[in-house]
Amino acid sequence: MKIGELARRTGVSTRLLRYYEEQGLISPARTTNTYRTYDEQEVARVEQVVGLVRAGVPTRLARVLLDLEDVRVEDLAPSCTRQVAELLAEELTGLDERIACLTKSRRTLCDYLQRTEHATAVLENAGATT
Repeated sequence: MKIGELARRTGVSTRLLRYYEEQGLISPARTTNTYRTYDEQEVARVEQVVGLVRAGVPTRLARVLLDLEDVRVEDLAPSCTRQVAELLAEELTGLDERIACLTKSRRTLCDYLQRTEHATAVLENAGATT
């Protein structure tokens, strides 16, 4: 599929898809006339990138995470230098802080909505559970 189709299927603008490519987050194949082509795996990859970015993960860390997922587990430890491990540990701390903040906000919203007369309908539609 071409970039326009990928944009329609993922809800991501073509401009943002090109940015993701510049950042090394996606790697389209190129046709002989240099058009970008994407397969079904790229749809899932873009959706994963979008999820990470929405969760507050910077694109530079999203790339590391995606690269790590592509590496076999037994190959991970030898390839990680101390400097990389320290950077990842810092990012892990930041992720934990964001998760804690989001969890607290989610809890506050759920608690509030449960006190409304529309609690059941609203929480079921939102897929929220306490």
